[in-house]
Amino acid sequence: MAMAPTRPKFLPLADERRRHQRVKVNLLGRYMLADRREFPCQVVDMSPGGMAVIAPVPGTPGERVIAYVDHLGRLEGKIARVFDTGFAMSIAATSRKRDKLAAQLTWLANRQILNLPEDRRHGRFSPRNPLARLVLPNGNNVGCRIIDLSQSGAAVAIAPDLRPAVGSMVTIGKTQGRVVRHIEDGFAIEFTRLQHIDFVEENVTGE
Repeated sequence: MAMAPTRPKFLPLADERRRHQRVKVNLLGRYMLADRREFPCQVVDMSPGGMAVIAPVPGTPGERVIAYVDHLGRLEGKIARVFDTGFAMSIAATSRKRDKLAAQLTWLANRQILNLPEDRRHGRFSPRNPLARLVLPNGNNVGCRIIDLSQSGAAVAIAPDLRPAVGSMVTIGKTQGRVVRHIEDGFAIEFTRLQHIDFVEENVTGE
């Protein structure tokens, strides 16, 4: 006799904390509330059973929410509680899905993708032509100077009044990345995709 499919269960956050260790993360994404409005967000704390999200519109406790998170994909759950800067949500998932999430979080952490002030996994160098074009979060296209560059990120010099906020997404040349910290003359970018060493300069400076 065929069995009815098992629906994913929502674990209370207190329960999932006991089952899964929560880790600090810095992952960008988008989320959709029950009324289908979509907003950008940043996941700052996560386990396979739940996560805390910085969000402009927090929703209400018990509301269904769907999030699309960098590196992790689509996550569905319910808002467990709200706070001044966002909300905490449970993640509805089967045991198999939770195990996969746990493996993904471990994989990311082991490769130092999470919570980095600046990525130092790959050797940095100064490009032949340090000038590049930068698309800011507001869509403005401005000139900048590359201080140094690697397969996974870059340090960029720019006027102080143009420096984007930490966590915001920018595009330098043809390469998208996230601002991971401010430096004296500008900011550091972590690319969303690891670049091939033979093409990273071309992709960033346009040469």
